Amino acid sequence: MSRGPLLTLKPNVTKEQALEAFSGSGLSALYSRLRRGPLQRIAEVYVQYYLFRVESGAAKPRYFAIDAINGSLDLFEFQRVPEEREMLPLVGRNRMSATLPEDRAVEMVRDKVLRVMFQQGFFKVRDARLEIIREHRDLHLPYWLGFYGQDGALRCRVMDAVRRRMEGSKAIAFFEQWLAA
Repeated sequence: MSRGPLLTLKPNVTKEQALEAFSGSGLSALYSRLRRGPLQRIAEVYVQYYLFRVESGAAKPRYFAIDAINGSLDLFEFQRVPEEREMLPLVGRNRMSATLPEDRAVEMVRDKVLRVMFQQGFFKVRDARLEIIREHRDLHLPYWLGFYGQDGALRCRVMDAVRRRMEGSKAIAFFEQWLAA
């Protein structure tokens, strides 16, 4: 469903900021280095996401993006479809392309959105009927990977370059599986 060049959402973390975050200082960084080993290198990776408009009753539509690889990463929520000025052409070689069938992605978005609605308050959910419409825009989201270790045994940490946060074990397993393939 590609229309034009591949696009990525602009990252909110530069390479220097990512390097600083992965290197870190302080007690927690020291503990991390002892556990994982020294930082060896970092790399930027782009993950393809499907973008969906979700409508529920009279409420205004919400936009959610789910990773198009296996749907295991956290949903991204947008107020609207990202505009061209918020995007950059994708130039990196490290990109993951869609393998998740769109019909399966719709099911997963439905489940995850219902979970989000439930977490916001059961009594706020007046109409759980959701209409999920695929927005036909290719969207890649940037991540930074930090590789730690020595003697050939590397371990990975993941930073979401849009949300500016370190990811947990689910994202680490996601990227380590991709790297091993």
